[in-house]
Amino acid sequence: MTDTASLDIRFTQFLLESKALKFGDFTLKSGRKSPYFINAGAFDDGRKIATLGAFYAEKIAEEIKAGRLSQHIDTVFGPAYKGIPLAVSTAIALTGAHGMEVGYTFDRKERKDHGDGGMMVGTQLEDGMKVLLVDDVMTAGTAVREVVPKLRAEADVEIVGLVLSVDRMEKTRDSDLSAVKAVEAEFGFPVLAIANVREIFEAGRHIATASGEPYVTESIKTAADAYLERYGA
Repeated sequence: MTDTASLDIRFTQFLLESKALKFGDFTLKSGRKSPYFINAGAFDDGRKIATLGAFYAEKIAEEIKAGRLSQHIDTVFGPAYKGIPLAVSTAIALTGAHGMEVGYTFDRKERKDHGDGGMMVGTQLEDGMKVLLVDDVMTAGTAVREVVPKLRAEADVEIVGLVLSVDRMEKTRDSDLSAVKAVEAEFGFPVLAIANVREIFEAGRHIATASGEPYVTESIKTAADAYLERYGA
């Protein structure tokens, strides 16, 4: 895969090579039965997490250039625990590859009452700061609804957006809006993804395994189409 390929195609290739994108029968946190699953735990070494951070940084830089994200970001926030390496690797990539001096922040599960104390680790939140959230995959938006009050309890920050690895493009339980659109409507900041599930499945049809077969076979695509027909927004 060349560097000139589109971001969603290169990202799909990375997901497949990292074995982060799996096909089968999975029960999600929402209780839905899904024919595919994206496992953030597969990014388990320095090369993979550095590459993942580079993809996030590339997406962020693209969206800043397009005017959909603020040009000024004080810190990248990742919710514990899965969001911690995302925030750190994204901040490193933004600084190293894009010349953006940004901090990283993540939350503790419980407030620390000794040493430096507090709920946050890394760049401490202060009034007026512009904070960019990063997370892996959104299905229902539950994590965002937990994190936003926690951030605003620390300081009067401005949340400028949320960047995901993958938009599953599924509607919420109580509306026909996707989780992404519901969060945008509720909180007023943009929610952006490196790739959405339709882009990933389309790219996977044209990316071959070592044996020369496409990663996304007709049977996998049929199962994915049926799932999105039922749950897609």
